[in-house]
Amino acid sequence: MKESPILNGKLLRELGVLDWGYTEEPIPYSLKHFEKWTDDSLHLPLNYLSDHRREMRRDLRHVFPEFKSALVFLFSYQSAKKWLLDEKHHSVAGYTLGFEGEDYHRALKARLTTISESIDVPDLKFFHTIDAQPVLERDLAYRAGLGWFGKNSMLINQKEGSYFIIAGLLLNKKLPIEQGRLDVDHCGQCTACADACPTDAIDIQTRTLQASKCISTFTIEIFKEADAPEGFNDSRGEVFGCDICQDVCPWNRKPLARVIGELKIKESFSYLKVWLFEWPKEKLQAFIQNESNRSFRKKLFGTAFDRPGKKGWLKNLKAKINSSRNDL
Repeated sequence: MKESPILNGKLLRELGVLDWGYTEEPIPYSLKHFEKWTDDSLHLPLNYLSDHRREMRRDLRHVFPEFKSALVFLFSYQSAKKWLLDEKHHSVAGYTLGFEGEDYHRALKARLTTISESIDVPDLKFFHTIDAQPVLERDLAYRAGLGWFGKNSMLINQKEGSYFIIAGLLLNKKLPIEQGRLDVDHCGQCTACADACPTDAIDIQTRTLQASKCISTFTIEIFKEADAPEGFNDSRGEVFGCDICQDVCPWNRKPLARVIGELKIKESFSYLKVWLFEWPKEKLQAFIQNESNRSFRKKLFGTAFDRPGKKGWLKNLKAKINSSRNDL
């Protein structure tokens, strides 16, 4: 990881930062690509990508009018991901457990605040961006020199792969830091991600996803009863998120080989281990069925898993169980 007198490298490492970059460019380089993707309705059912916030994504100054620069950070969930792979637990995406079970929006907001408070620049103002804001974060990281867009549409860092969450600080001043150099494509002729995707969600020519085919869309973003995308029965039976395209990416091999696979979960979220890895899916399904909506959301509050709600979870478990039966 690069060093700078502006940032405390030791602190960044303690906070799980794999790499960081700096840019003063407010306009996404991939904007036309993104807008064509939404114009072609390939983002559906993710309507929030094409509503009134679409205009805001065109320029960081629409989000933070005082914008002059941005610091962009890659926060690791590599250790949790390696543990999941070692234990052959494929039913949840690695990011869900990568921050001690806490929703990464909450965890990283606190870490960004810690970083911002360590920067000794007079009258510096900050705006946090952690994918809940109308910002094209992958493009922001690309502009900061932190990687390239893989064929699965993920940002890939040449040294650290793609098992990370992008988060940034939009600033009201320019800093004495060299802007990141744009990375070039390092995917070459590799098509491992598209070849492995059981639902054929990846278009390697445009480096985009058809969101309606993506297992992550189905298990995280659809909150009511719905049919699984065609090919789901050939997946690993994911119940929340999907890492298949990342798990087969050659750029993730060396980063994982360097880390120790461990799963650290906050005591308040310790039940997640039981639900996800000890209970049969039928038992979890019956448990959730007997919970009220309010009680279930309360149990999952503060984690990444509360997004689909009770109906969404029952949909996911039904698809998982049906998929397992079809394998018999």
